[in-house]
Amino acid sequence: MKLSLATFLFFVLSVPYILGQSRTLPADTTIETRHTTTINGVKVAYAAVTGTQPVWDEDDQPVATLFYTYYKRNDVGNTVERPLIISFNGGPGSASVWMHIAYTGPKILNIDDEGYPIQPYGVRDNPYSILDVADIVFVNPVNTGYSRMIRDKEGKLPDREQFFGINEDIKYLAGWINTFVSRNNRWRSPKYIIGESYGGTRVAGLALELQESQWMYLNGVILVSPADYKIFTSDVPVSSGLSLPYFTAAAWYHKALPDALQQKDLLEILPESEQYTLDVVMPALARGGFLPQEEKEKVAEKMSWYSGISKEAVLRNNLDVPTSFFWTELLRDKTGQTIGRLDSRYLGLNKTEAGVSPDYSAELTSWLHSFTPAINYYIREHLRFATDVKYNMFGPVRPWNRENNNTREELRKAMAENPYLKVMFQSGYYDGATTYFHAKYTMWQIDPSGKMKDRLSFKGYRSGHMMYLRHEDLKSANDDLRAFIKGSLARGKSAKY
Repeated sequence: MKLSLATFLFFVLSVPYILGQSRTLPADTTIETRHTTTINGVKVAYAAVTGTQPVWDEDDQPVATLFYTYYKRNDVGNTVERPLIISFNGGPGSASVWMHIAYTGPKILNIDDEGYPIQPYGVRDNPYSILDVADIVFVNPVNTGYSRMIRDKEGKLPDREQFFGINEDIKYLAGWINTFVSRNNRWRSPKYIIGESYGGTRVAGLALELQESQWMYLNGVILVSPADYKIFTSDVPVSSGLSLPYFTAAAWYHKALPDALQQKDLLEILPESEQYTLDVVMPALARGGFLPQEEKEKVAEKMSWYSGISKEAVLRNNLDVPTSFFWTELLRDKTGQTIGRLDSRYLGLNKTEAGVSPDYSAELTSWLHSFTPAINYYIREHLRFATDVKYNMFGPVRPWNRENNNTREELRKAMAENPYLKVMFQSGYYDGATTYFHAKYTMWQIDPSGKMKDRLSFKGYRSGHMMYLRHEDLKSANDDLRAFIKGSLARGKSAKY
């Protein structure tokens, strides 16, 4: 049974969360609730608007509908100077759940101070949310969260290729943002986009797409633990060579480094590992099998020193140590446990200790343990959006078209065209998937001229991919966001060089 918008609203508002409705959501609807919270000791009243908004095709027909949640502060009379942040997660295929209920939003998971699940599942107030300084909209791309494609009059779904690819994703999301900004009268507001993981690729490309196709100029772009496919698809000296500093961080956390390094603070030893990576490891890998054996032995010994795994293990991999092997090897002869991919603080158990990669992602299973019940409960019981449609933590978006990926260059061009635009990277030192040193390398490569480097910044944290799950980093990362927002406002300054 399909419900009209009027019937849907009557149904939801009359029986807000006891009953559901059919598994076909209206393409265009909103539910608004009112709340209060305390952020940095100050009481903040806000509205939460959640619902669906269509994606239009070139013939102005709806081809998909995106589920979103929009938080806006109530006690701000004029939104002209009020920043708006548009937030995405990654995947591709991930819902915008992670930063929504664990980082920037007004609610965070009920977890312990290091990010591990505890019961009862649920959410609590986020005392560090950036809602005090900016309104936020969390957007779920097609097939994530409750977002879905829409059937036409003949009952056929649209061509999925228009959604599921790097450039396709950027194009339709830019149009969706235009509609959202227009509907909510936010054209004059300072605007920011933030993306985590694959979302970093997404927002890098969106910055230019918004400028050149929607004529919308941003004040800031934030890349959280960004995935840069230019690195992943590079030759070994780049794709693999950049991993050593992450190995150093993970080994330090697990007390697996030599005593001379282990007794130092993490931030003392990482610059050493970074310098050795740039000066020795990457050039050695560039020489491949033509590297003299004596030199290869010396490099392997030093890589062992900085990684916590044996020289023999490094040599068996020809200096090209896969991260999946490292996650299995680091503690093989100590506890026999594996370490997490996205956050190497987490420990896992393989069926045997003889493997070359973990049997499962210890950190992701832990996160799904706490996030999944929390987001389903929160949307239904706090935001009053009731539906029997499944909330896709990870949705069916593959195959994903990665061709013609120029997002790094697109971000550079967006910055060049827009003197207001500033960019910040945030990464956790224990992230083994999109490592912090990958993020630094991406930042360095955005602007080869160095003429815009004063508008690029990097912040690192003693946690993993979702650095905000650790309570100490939740505070510092939000403080860094708050400072970035305040520092990138125009304040009467003209946009010119």
